[in-house]
Amino acid sequence: MRPMRAVVMFLAVAVLSGCVTPLPTSPPSAGSPPPPPPSTEPSYPSTPPSEATYATVRVFFATDRNLTSSADPKEMFGTERSALRYGTAEVSIPRNHRMGELEAPSIFRLEFREDPAKHVVLQKTAVSSKDAFYADLAARVRRSQTANAFVFVHGYNVTFEDAARRTAQITYDLGFDGAPAFYSWPSRGSVPAYTIDEQNIEWAQSNLRRFLEDFFTLSQAQNVYLIAHSIGNRALTRAVASLLKDRPDLRSRLKEVILAAPDIDAEVFNRDIAPALTAAGRPVTLYASSEDQALALSRTVHGYPRAGESGAGLVIVPGIETVDATRVATDFLGHSYFADTTSILSDMFYLIREGKRADKRFGLRPVDKPAGRYWELRP
Repeated sequence: MRPMRAVVMFLAVAVLSGCVTPLPTSPPSAGSPPPPPPSTEPSYPSTPPSEATYATVRVFFATDRNLTSSADPKEMFGTERSALRYGTAEVSIPRNHRMGELEAPSIFRLEFREDPAKHVVLQKTAVSSKDAFYADLAARVRRSQTANAFVFVHGYNVTFEDAARRTAQITYDLGFDGAPAFYSWPSRGSVPAYTIDEQNIEWAQSNLRRFLEDFFTLSQAQNVYLIAHSIGNRALTRAVASLLKDRPDLRSRLKEVILAAPDIDAEVFNRDIAPALTAAGRPVTLYASSEDQALALSRTVHGYPRAGESGAGLVIVPGIETVDATRVATDFLGHSYFADTTSILSDMFYLIREGKRADKRFGLRPVDKPAGRYWELRP
């Protein structure tokens, strides 16, 4: 297939869902544990009686997107490159929220505007100085029982609004006790802009590294979880490997690195990234799937398998616990499964909230191959 035809096929299929908007998911199967309840120590203020139909999740952010002139919290940041800025976002989560869903208006339900009682809505975006940001962040970390924080790095075709909503949903569904944060690089938030997004995530890598170093040193967090999705993994993996090599004193604070559906050349990952990432001796979990059609199309475009694919080319590397999530129900392209399904979120719950390794987590079956052991997630 000619490269241009491959790109057209990639874009034509990706336009049906992109990397951020999930379809409704099924409730947990009878054999699955019940989904974890929201934390009793929320990452947001108590919801006033007048807002009893939804909760408000407050998340922190750093971004190297351009600041626009719009006062709309959804449009304050654009798609162009800029200097690092910091702030907080407030996102509503409906009280009848289903774990794994990112509820939004649907024309099929005759919904034409956002309703916080029904949808996950970005309601407020506030920019702050770097000093004020880290003082606020550290105060939130101190209120958590074990000084926890996480940073989420989004993938392709994601707007600032998308990233804020997804971070809040993950925070709420995991009942995360600590400071949730996201790093929003200048993705165009557009299906045809895949190659531009590839250039921008490469450009953002040094900014992300600088942010992570500050995050580790200024947040007062003792347990930091790093989560990346899709091509966001390209910047995160290299930034973390570089940071921990230069600053070994920070290693003990890194609790876990979670790589969800990494859109990275599998050979490059195995040869260059994995050795550098595992050299620090910190736990790494990689979620992969052979049903991830977005990664399959990325392989067609690039000509080589991706690290987030399972099957014959599944990444099995010492120091990385690989979880094959092929069997779980996913969105249409199977690309956002890490945050769209109760099975994955439940697995992340036991990983983050209880610190359990793969051999201790419910629903994971060990599979031994000549290259080593990986884990199969059962629905």
